[in-house]
Amino acid sequence: MKKTLLIAFVFALISLSNSVNAQLKKVYNDDIDPMEQIDKAIVQANEQGKFVICQVGGNWCPWCLRFADFITKDEEIAKFIDENFVYIHVSYNPHKSTDEARDKAMLKRLGNPGRFGYPVFVVLDQDGNVIHIQDSSYLEEGKGYHKDKVLQFFMHWTPKAVNAE
Repeated sequence: MKKTLLIAFVFALISLSNSVNAQLKKVYNDDIDPMEQIDKAIVQANEQGKFVICQVGGNWCPWCLRFADFITKDEEIAKFIDENFVYIHVSYNPHKSTDEARDKAMLKRLGNPGRFGYPVFVVLDQDGNVIHIQDSSYLEEGKGYHKDKVLQFFMHWTPKAVNAE
């Protein structure tokens, strides 16, 4: 009897978790060539005097979707990102690659950020150089993200902060 209740409880938790993740907006587009996406973001950043932030991950990743939801719903963070960065969601699935050569080239271009897990954030300057890779686990709190840590990360990697004399 106890075993049956435990199994039912575990299935209920899994079902609830999947339901919550299913409600989060999917932000990664698997139909976009990530190399072209990065190139376009660099051109845009250069024109606007901003840096690029690549949030690497995928719609398969609950933490990736949680972060996207978090920065969208927090007005202060959303405004700060909009003023300082061209922010893109670079789709990558380490378990199901549709083009291994392209994925390998993209990861190499971004400094092989997958070693930190997903999501991972890669900051590119206006010339497309990797200037920072951020492990997202340092920004977490409980089942979400810590606002002050997230803001601090973004503040430390603006063009103004990096280019300060």
